[in-house]
Amino acid sequence: MNLFTSVVASKISPQLDYDDVLLFMGSCFATEIGQRLQETKLRCQLNPFGVLYNPLSIASSLRTLLDNKYPTEDAFIFHEGLWHSFSFHGNFSASTKEELMGNIRHSLDTCRDVLKQVTCLFLTFGSAYVYEWKESGKVVANCHKLPERLFNRSRLTVTEIVDEYTSLLQDIWMVNPTMRVLFTVSPIRHIRDGLHENQLSKATLLLAIDQIKQLFPGKVLYFPAYELLLDELRDYRFYADDLVHPSRVAVEYIWQRFSEACFDKDTLMTMKSVKEIKNMIEHRPFHPESEEYERFLQQIVLKIETLSEKYPYFDFDKEKESCLTKLNRLR
Repeated sequence: MNLFTSVVASKISPQLDYDDVLLFMGSCFATEIGQRLQETKLRCQLNPFGVLYNPLSIASSLRTLLDNKYPTEDAFIFHEGLWHSFSFHGNFSASTKEELMGNIRHSLDTCRDVLKQVTCLFLTFGSAYVYEWKESGKVVANCHKLPERLFNRSRLTVTEIVDEYTSLLQDIWMVNPTMRVLFTVSPIRHIRDGLHENQLSKATLLLAIDQIKQLFPGKVLYFPAYELLLDELRDYRFYADDLVHPSRVAVEYIWQRFSEACFDKDTLMTMKSVKEIKNMIEHRPFHPESEEYERFLQQIVLKIETLSEKYPYFDFDKEKESCLTKLNRLR
């Protein structure tokens, strides 16, 4: 007896491993998955512009990375005691223009030339609705709580999204012809738009991604995060208290399905080993002066050294140093 509708999440081919360089951009769901990958030591850059929701702002951010440029200060705006950029999330906002620019430069410098190195680009669309700043006529990535009357709000069409990404991806492939692109649609509902409007928005995103996928078979892929929550986990117990965001259980389930679809067996085993080390380090001993705890710390150091030998770029320096310091105290 089947108790739920199963969603097929096809494995990508070839699957990814620790030799790959990944870039995640888009909604907070992209941040959630990207952070988990970073914790497992995969080489992953994550939302250098902060959380982005609409396809045009994500595309604009990618073009900024592609052109290797910084925003100019005339693009900044002062509101409620802080300087903001319409191209960046509020996490970058600061009390002075200089500090805002410093925050932006620091983030972009970490991603310098990243599009030339990325083997797989993950893009998560959140909403097809965009806000256009009336003063400039440009779509903004974040309104920074400015009055709604200062913006024109509209829903992108499928054609607008497809045309933008057809041109953008072709430009990116000029500098990185082997890069693959994996799209997802965030399962987080934007109920502020209204439930019907949210459905229209998600449908627009899904149709656009499907057309882009058909235009570039094999180079553009899709992972059904939206369908997994809406169909397989069709129950409010899989939502957080706000009944909009997925619960921790739902995120864990989607993460598991995502990992199985994207990574080969050896990589999954390594990810498991990294997580075991993390859990061991976070363990609080009942008897920190015991010989048993000393052996426990030695096991952690051995696991770290074994993985670091196989993957020299793994950064376990702080964890190893902490364990060695504790071992020296015990001796």
